[in-house]
Amino acid sequence: MNKLLILPSLFFKNLFWMTEDNKDGRTKRYILMRSLMDFGMGLIYIGVAAFLLLADKIGVNLAFPPKPFSYIFAALCVLYGGFRIYRGIQKNYFH
Repeated sequence: MNKLLILPSLFFKNLFWMTEDNKDGRTKRYILMRSLMDFGMGLIYIGVAAFLLLADKIGVNLAFPPKPFSYIFAALCVLYGGFRIYRGIQKNYFH
């Protein structure tokens, strides 16, 4: 009777975890490298946005881009940086 209860759990375990179990070391390293790169680039984009938004308070005069465009570009950098961080968390590179 116990064997009949174990079989469905093994089936569902293999069905849902098959993608994780079949990844070789090379694929895992690629996913790790790609995830770290997404985190790093996301932080760089958000850092650029913070610099553009806080340039006057830091004491840096920016000749280019002018004020309204620097705010728009900073907003785009925050959005894209957030997307890169989200993609690094998801680690969904092969779908």
